[in-house]
Amino acid sequence: MIEQLTIIGVGLIGGSFARALRQAGKIKKIVGCGRNTPNLEKGVELGVIDEFHLDIPSAVKDADVIFISTPVNSFENIFQQLKGHIKDTAIITDGGSTKGNIVAAAKKVFGQVPIHFVPGHPIAGTENSGVEASFAELYIDHKIILTPLLDTDKDALEIVTGLWHSCGAEVVLMDVEHHDLVLGATSHLPHLLAFSLVNTLATVDDKKEIFDYAAGGFKDFTRIASSDPVMWQDICLANKAVLLEHLEHFQTDLDSLTQALENDDASYIRNIFSRAKNTRDQFMSKKET
Repeated sequence: MIEQLTIIGVGLIGGSFARALRQAGKIKKIVGCGRNTPNLEKGVELGVIDEFHLDIPSAVKDADVIFISTPVNSFENIFQQLKGHIKDTAIITDGGSTKGNIVAAAKKVFGQVPIHFVPGHPIAGTENSGVEASFAELYIDHKIILTPLLDTDKDALEIVTGLWHSCGAEVVLMDVEHHDLVLGATSHLPHLLAFSLVNTLATVDDKKEIFDYAAGGFKDFTRIASSDPVMWQDICLANKAVLLEHLEHFQTDLDSLTQALENDDASYIRNIFSRAKNTRDQFMSKKET
């Protein structure tokens, strides 16, 4: 039982974490923190949090566990506000989509990464945001990646792992660099491409007619383009080096496909489509078992 959990950033991710742990009976008191007073007031009204503060020092001074769920470029500033205002035993963890820049920010602010900091990333979400979008079941049967460092406190890691298990999630351990490489390909690149495709179509002269006739395929492929643009701008910039590498690879493949179309190379196109279909079918089959 955790006496006090403080959530910095009470939106979809932070709010769902709070809801799931409250439902599991693992937390006595949940304190919210953020800059959007109406969102925090709604959090209290919905029972997601018990109280809130607009300043970080007041929100974290009695916290046993601190969960940070804010844009990834905000962490250095948040760490500055945490420094000197938390209990020595307080565990810090997060839901950031990139890990390298967050670990670097912790090292810069604290001099070394605190042993009670357990970096994490829930592989779950929707295109919606805000505390009203949160729900307790968000993490059930989803993977949570934790990226502890060599000197991360084992008890802190065990507690954070246990909290995620209480949310119904599967916890996977991964090193920081590998996390950013994998998520750059499977999450950051797809979001960038979805945003880019919708933007391209929006600049076509007859865009109204294009969107009037858009069907399920367009809806499925571009759903994530409804995600928060500022959040994803920050994620892409934070993982820039990895994302540029993936983009270069994708551009090479796209150039080859373009050339195949120009040359009426049906065999090449069919092979690409077949490999893609088989790969996705295998992925979906694993997800369903």
